[in-house]
Amino acid sequence: MAVNKEKIMTRYSFIVLLMGLTGLAVVVKAAIIMFAERTYWHDVADRFVKENVTVKPNRGNILSADGKLMAGSLPEYKIFMDFMSGERDPQKQAKDQHRRDSVWKANLDTICKGLHTIFPDISEAAFKQHLRKGREKRSRNYNILPDRTRRVSYIQYKEAKRLPVFRMSKYKGGFHEQIYNQRKRPFGSLAAQTLGRLYADTALGARNGIELAFDSLLRGRDGITHRQKVMDKWLNMTDVPPVDGCDILTTLDVGMQDICEKALTDKLKEINASVGVAVLMEVATGEVKAMVNMTRGTDGNYYEMNSNAISDMREPGSTFKTASIMVALEDGKITPDTEVDTGCGIMNMYGSKMRDHNWHRGGYGRINVTRILEVSSNVGVSYLIDKYYKDDPQRFVDGLKRMSLDQPLHLQIGGEGRPNIKGPKERYFAKTTLPWMSIGYETQVPPMNILTFYNAIANNGVMVRPKLVKAALKDGEVVKEYPTEVINPKICSDRTLEQIREILRRVVAEGLAKPAGSKQFSVSGKTGTAQISQGAAGYKSGRVNYLVSFCGYFPSEAPRYSCIVSIQKPGLPASGGLMAGSVFGKIAERVYAKDLRLDLRQAIDTTASLMPDVKAGNVADARRVLKELKVADVTLPDSERSEGDGVPGVVGMGAKDAVYLLERKGLRVRLQGVGRVRSQSIAQGQPVRKGQTVVLKLN
Repeated sequence: MAVNKEKIMTRYSFIVLLMGLTGLAVVVKAAIIMFAERTYWHDVADRFVKENVTVKPNRGNILSADGKLMAGSLPEYKIFMDFMSGERDPQKQAKDQHRRDSVWKANLDTICKGLHTIFPDISEAAFKQHLRKGREKRSRNYNILPDRTRRVSYIQYKEAKRLPVFRMSKYKGGFHEQIYNQRKRPFGSLAAQTLGRLYADTALGARNGIELAFDSLLRGRDGITHRQKVMDKWLNMTDVPPVDGCDILTTLDVGMQDICEKALTDKLKEINASVGVAVLMEVATGEVKAMVNMTRGTDGNYYEMNSNAISDMREPGSTFKTASIMVALEDGKITPDTEVDTGCGIMNMYGSKMRDHNWHRGGYGRINVTRILEVSSNVGVSYLIDKYYKDDPQRFVDGLKRMSLDQPLHLQIGGEGRPNIKGPKERYFAKTTLPWMSIGYETQVPPMNILTFYNAIANNGVMVRPKLVKAALKDGEVVKEYPTEVINPKICSDRTLEQIREILRRVVAEGLAKPAGSKQFSVSGKTGTAQISQGAAGYKSGRVNYLVSFCGYFPSEAPRYSCIVSIQKPGLPASGGLMAGSVFGKIAERVYAKDLRLDLRQAIDTTASLMPDVKAGNVADARRVLKELKVADVTLPDSERSEGDGVPGVVGMGAKDAVYLLERKGLRVRLQGVGRVRSQSIAQGQPVRKGQTVVLKLN
């Protein structure tokens, strides 16, 4: 049979042509998809094909020592509207858009009214105008709120999600959101610098404080999901679940932090200071209960801007004298009764004048070591240290190092400064260095290090590391604990410790630190006043700045807390006792009162009958009520029992009761101030003259 080659070639050519056209169609279609339909398919991919999507965990909370929330992550949202249909086909898209237009027209008034209810600062008309503009633009990602930067709370988001159209799925209705984890501090700026801050873009992490130091525990671990179609529905499938961050349990006490912040800020405003620091620490454990770092802003108010308590490298001044005297006591060079003739308060030290603060009043004359610290005599301390250590200054420096004053604290948060205590082999160590170093100059020690030293004195010589974090928690369970660490098991002998503790007690009881004391309990500590060096210009460049401070502990007999108050201020007057000491006194009394525990021996058992005193005021009515109740065991106010026909005593009463008693006697009353009566112009028991005016001062 003959093969028809012509027919075969024709068929072959047809097949080749068909395959070529098919290939060309594939190329053309690919080109259309790659270029003409690029945007559409990107949108489809974003909506339906999401592989290896990172899921952020919830950041852990930062808690106070008693479990109060001090910093936590709360979700905030930006809410958007997609006004375009997901259909690609023009006919289907037009049909879908027509349906949406109908739905929007029917529900626009309801939506705008609902949005106005949720966001009352934006009018219903403003919402209507704003949303219509978005529909005209056919925007795919239109901010529902006119302010593009505004975020809404979770509650506001959920309320908006209930509105018509918005309650539909985002592929039908178009409502969608972008979530942000915003860090919130329920107590506002309290301990802000210690807690730390996050960057505005939380993906960048933490900036400082506990947030930064414990970021690896707080942030948790990311999770991974992908989208998978199951029964014609796209579902988010979890590959690796996110692990939420741990909670951090701090040592901070919200009440004590507030006490310290208020007492310090009030004084800073009073004396127009530039910087103030207050740190309160538990003696036995080193737990920091409060840490305040206040800096005056350009508006005159005070804010936490820097970690001054741990970073400020300033010459500590007279608070350093305690360490100098302890070195000499420990070495057996002196005793508390060793006397020094401080003369008229001025002593020549290798060509430079060493002055006491009262040199212009004639000085202190001949005084012993105890009195030297009581009155903070520069001449007395520098004379003793120079006398016994000028031939071997290294021994004095070694004595300071034995007490770990030169060591960094390695705190749980970053930013701490390293103490700078010069040795005799270092540059610029002159003959004047030793005497000036002994009174707190030519050396730099951060306030926290000074407090740690005084805390060791209160803690029977055991120096513990200051602690800001006690534990990391997961679901309420401790996953990592941070125990108290000992820096130096014994900074000095028991004999030296006993001597210096008695001296520090007398500094407050009989010396310059009386403003730091209390009538309720005994306080021990030391004042400090130092000029602040102005860099290369030294101490004589224009107006001099001063550092006033007080560091101590309370109660003296059984120390519970140690505290340092350090204030930087321009010009005179500058007094460590009157300024920093008075702040310490307020903190100590308020913390002591807050921390009081009732004696169980005074407790009333369940079978006891406790009858309160009857409040002064309308006692006749009180007697009638008590008589009806058959209650006889009452204590009458003194003014009711003893006033007779004279003027009643109303000091301590509220205004209402005081006015009642006085007007009942025919007297007129004029009130000054608010609160309780603190004084009355006519004394109790004086004869009553009808119509006479009694002035009551209240506060």
